[in-house]
Amino acid sequence: MKQIQSLQNPLIKNILKLQEKSRERKKQQLFIIEGKREVELAFKSDFEIESLLFISQKIEHQYLKQFNAKEVIEITSEVYQKIAYRESTEGIIAIAKSKYIDLKSLTFKNKHPLILVLEGIEKPGNIGAMIRTADAANIDAVILADPKTDHFNPNVIRSSVGGVFTKKIVISSSEEIIAFLRQKNIKMYAATLQNSNKYTDEDYTEASAIIVGTEANGLTQIWRNHSIKNINIPMQGEIDSMNVSVAAAILLFEAKRQRNFK
Repeated sequence: MKQIQSLQNPLIKNILKLQEKSRERKKQQLFIIEGKREVELAFKSDFEIESLLFISQKIEHQYLKQFNAKEVIEITSEVYQKIAYRESTEGIIAIAKSKYIDLKSLTFKNKHPLILVLEGIEKPGNIGAMIRTADAANIDAVILADPKTDHFNPNVIRSSVGGVFTKKIVISSSEEIIAFLRQKNIKMYAATLQNSNKYTDEDYTEASAIIVGTEANGLTQIWRNHSIKNINIPMQGEIDSMNVSVAAAILLFEAKRQRNFK
């Protein structure tokens, strides 16, 4: 079995590049997964595992065989601490092949799909949290409109607790997404304060897309113009907004409540 003990090993240096730089992930079509649950979910969702790196004090070699990785590499604790993204971790890191769903090929098993659209969200932690909520609500897809980062960012994977592997996730432009939603007769509900109704006053039982934007600027005008209704969550305190991932969770679970959580 191959072993790596040096922090200067080219593979270790490349892992750091893949963790830190979106352009490297796109260029190499590779990304990093850390943690047993996350690796298991990725493999279950047919992501191809290129390499598995582990420390023998925490992971048995027998456990790794299930993933059919092209190579399995034992590394030292020092090397692991260098490349581990999380402070508390389980001793396993995978290099996996990126896999994307094209908007044109996006299909739904549900006759009345429920979709979450995230426009221009900047913080990876917020994206991950909303993908985690999407899994909890078991919605049909998450679409990233004009994103500032990719969903294979290590912090997105971490904050989604592996939800990036359980949900259909698509990246596209706002214009293309709007055209797709209109073609599929999916009603658009834009979360915005401007000219909006209370979110509980709307009906989400038909095919619906809930669109949220950045906390700083909200949704751009294109989404406000094309939504069937603008919706808001009334604020009861002195602060006039809440974290976007919290807002998305409230809106999604209201839609699920109306659908009797089906």
